[in-house]
Amino acid sequence: MNTPSDRTERRIAALEARLARLEAAAPAAHTPPPTSAARRAGADSAPSLTDDRFWALERVLRDAPAAGAVLYTGVARLPSGELRWQMGRGVDDLLGQDWSELAGTLAALGHPVRLQLLRAVLAGTTSTQGLQALPDMATTGQLYHHLKELESAGWLRSPRRGEYAVPAERVIPLLAILSAAMQ
Repeated sequence: MNTPSDRTERRIAALEARLARLEAAAPAAHTPPPTSAARRAGADSAPSLTDDRFWALERVLRDAPAAGAVLYTGVARLPSGELRWQMGRGVDDLLGQDWSELAGTLAALGHPVRLQLLRAVLAGTTSTQGLQALPDMATTGQLYHHLKELESAGWLRSPRRGEYAVPAERVIPLLAILSAAMQ
């Protein structure tokens, strides 16, 4: 029979199935550890960063799609201010992408002078003049070549003429890439 009640039940079942698929495909979120004040007050329901428990991994295991997920998260307290970031992607999504499109972004990080420039900018040296004074910066032409490569790849922005910044949404991903390279 095709009564209004039957149609409603089928529609609800379809919506529930769609919601389940969306939840399974959503990036994994994380539960942050308690603040220092909460730990001092004795609230220890969530593990701290120094605990042996894998609090972020536990959340990924619980919420990840069937093929798994990759999550990176962090907080960076820099001269420019505090930045917080988290990102998660399903393994199926990552393996389904054309990685060759990422070559330019990754290649921009593949030069020691560019890495030195990024580290200096994150540490607060943001002017062309300050960056030119860095060791191993032979010429102004060399400096501008490397700055252009980093800008083209999205690792740097120039909010004002002669000033550079790592975009906020790139700070934690950059530090995650560097962390992975140190393994």
